[in-house]
Amino acid sequence: MDIDVLRQTPLFSGLDDEAATSLGSSLNETRFRRGEVLFREGDTGDRLYVMTDGKVKLGRTSPDGRENLLAILGPGQMFGELSLFDPGPRSATATAVTDGALRTLGHDELLSWLTDRPSVAHGLLHQLAARLRRTNDVVADLVFSDVPGRVAKALLDLSTRFGRTADDGVHVHHDLTQEELAQLVGASRETVNKALADFAMRGWLRLEPRSVVLIDLERLQRRSR
Repeated sequence: MDIDVLRQTPLFSGLDDEAATSLGSSLNETRFRRGEVLFREGDTGDRLYVMTDGKVKLGRTSPDGRENLLAILGPGQMFGELSLFDPGPRSATATAVTDGALRTLGHDELLSWLTDRPSVAHGLLHQLAARLRRTNDVVADLVFSDVPGRVAKALLDLSTRFGRTADDGVHVHHDLTQEELAQLVGASRETVNKALADFAMRGWLRLEPRSVVLIDLERLQRRSR
């Protein structure tokens, strides 16, 4: 059990080492392969998922078949917490973007921890508040920001979680296809590709297969506003 990774989650951040280790031992490990569906939108479920390795995408599908990515998650992030408090169907489909691993915690196990340790409840409230804040930001971006601005913001967000700083810039191996990146910003692939090509022509970034090197962070940040 990698406590250092689990410490990155709001669920564990407020616990001392003994409590974190104890809660960690209650989690069941599951490994997944790229392309595997962990659960589908509409499924019933009562488990919390904590990422320890790899990447998972959360998405929804419209009645006419169009897909929208809600988030790309990596180590130290968690999802599925809504089902612990609302027994309704899953609100999104979780699909593995890469090979990886996660830990799961059931409803009954979590309730006992919430009763005895308020810091765990505080961590979950923090997670729910962050989710709501992100949803508000996404809605505002769709209304007030153009596609290039949303692309710049998405790349900067991915860089904070998956970026690696090198002499030639920040290498962001996001593992997303062009279509998935377009779904993440809520635009067509053609429009997103045009924005990326423009950024590359300006020297702000360099495109690579399923990754990007951010060269001029300052101009990307300005464009994302």
